[in-house]
Amino acid sequence: MPERPTLEEIGRIAGMSRSTVSRVINGGVNVSPATKKRVEEVVARTGYRPHLVARSLVSNRTGVIGLVIPSDLETLFSDPYFGRLMLGLTDSANRMDMTLALFLFDHDSNENLIRSKVVNPGLVDGVIITATRIETPLIDHLQEADIPTVVVGRLIDGPAMSSVDVDNEGGARQAALHLARLGRERIGFIGAPAHTSAGIDRHRGFLDGLKEAGLSLEGRVQEGTWTQESGRIAMEKLLGDRPDAVFASSDRMAVGALRAVHDAGLHCPNDVAIVGFDGLISPDQTVPELTTVTQPVFQVGARAAELLNAVIDGTVGVPERIIYPTELVVRQSCGASRLEGS
Repeated sequence: MPERPTLEEIGRIAGMSRSTVSRVINGGVNVSPATKKRVEEVVARTGYRPHLVARSLVSNRTGVIGLVIPSDLETLFSDPYFGRLMLGLTDSANRMDMTLALFLFDHDSNENLIRSKVVNPGLVDGVIITATRIETPLIDHLQEADIPTVVVGRLIDGPAMSSVDVDNEGGARQAALHLARLGRERIGFIGAPAHTSAGIDRHRGFLDGLKEAGLSLEGRVQEGTWTQESGRIAMEKLLGDRPDAVFASSDRMAVGALRAVHDAGLHCPNDVAIVGFDGLISPDQTVPELTTVTQPVFQVGARAAELLNAVIDGTVGVPERIIYPTELVVRQSCGASRLEGS
């Protein structure tokens, strides 16, 4: 038996599920006296020490949940995605009478500092972490510390954890098929960073859509960093291959691409059609209005907080993966009228 047994090990010894053990430890209802006694005996014998907040026998919760974003402060406030996500999280947390604490880190040394704060028993009831990078060692430490955790996005590798995400592949595939139906053949792609799950999924989905339409990128690929400036630079490079359409993996990069087209003396959509992804930029902020794949970021945030509360309460045993659908919103930048649909 390891020095710090887990809930799974307690359940195995007691002959019960992890969720049943969690309900006992958290003082949950609908637990028989015999079950309660058996779990408490195993806990005493193994020396199990539950997380002081989320796992305490007296359910001594702080009412605080942590939001961990592997990003710097500048990105947090410049990217509308995070603002919308936090609105959803805060709205849901307020309804559940919980407080949201924000933790940021943008490199390994900061992550080590955040780890000592987040993993510290008794500080938070649970953690929501955004999967903006493929490798985030903090995930492993959260599981080792047996702290309730929900991931926003998708983990490429790592432990099984409850998560809330959007259909990145399906949305990008829909964008590819739409451009193909409009007769565009020399299609280019501005991808998000390849070390992010969203970047990987949107790239894969777009390639699948092109393949279904009998098309390919043929090398017309550039990678951005989610920012408007990276989209502009990527588009300048793509224009040398004379694409007749470009899909950008974020609206911010799509806005940069629009700027590059304009600066090159070209017209969107007559010369180059452009489609983005996110739906977080108001249509009146771009000329022409941007066609985009919208994702329900507010709902993702709200649902993540609700799911974490269920994990803390022990009502969610096996990790759940919730995926929200995306929707293609057709506007002027793709060369189709508003009435043509997707």
